[in-house]
Amino acid sequence: MRFSRIPLAAVLLMIGLVIQVSVLGRLQLPGATPDLLLLMVVGLALVYGPTGGCLVGFAAGLLADVAPPSDHAIGRYALVLCLMGYAAGLLRPDGGRQRSAVSALLVVAGAAVLSTLLYAVVGALVGDSAARHVGLTGLVFSALLYDLLLAPFVVPAVMLLARRFDGERSPVESEDGRSSGLGSLTRYRTTRESSPVPSYKKKRLPGLAKRP
Repeated sequence: MRFSRIPLAAVLLMIGLVIQVSVLGRLQLPGATPDLLLLMVVGLALVYGPTGGCLVGFAAGLLADVAPPSDHAIGRYALVLCLMGYAAGLLRPDGGRQRSAVSALLVVAGAAVLSTLLYAVVGALVGDSAARHVGLTGLVFSALLYDLLLAPFVVPAVMLLARRFDGERSPVESEDGRSSGLGSLTRYRTTRESSPVPSYKKKRLPGLAKRP
């Protein structure tokens, strides 16, 4: 992950954490809470790839672990979002652009279900039995519903910002695949050099043949 991506990811994660804690966490919705950080991690991973998604997910999860009113073990949510970011990054499309909204929603749906199950499994391993009182089935269904409803407003915006400030486009190739700048000159020279040059043989005039 390049250092130029860190400022945007940090700003987005801080905004997401503030909204998650101060707004979404106080809605008192039945079941799970809409996971804005998960959606931001998925959006960034679909542009940055598996390595960037893994790092962004770990940072987002660690922020959620230490931010009040967190009541679970530190590192639990960092592990979950780290794996979700890596998995979503593996599904990164060419150029970081989703060809359809359905594919992005499928990634969000899978991340919502898997993150809820993985969070419950890790909680059971460390002795946290909160999911037993709520019901794992209800948590998975509510997390899937809330995240899918919130995803169309979050994931496309995050991907757009990530592509806009990524600076991944090379100076030779433009976004539509055409060469620009020095790339046009390079292509012109390559074409000139590779094009066959007709060779003209010297014609001998009659009567001027070389004498022995």
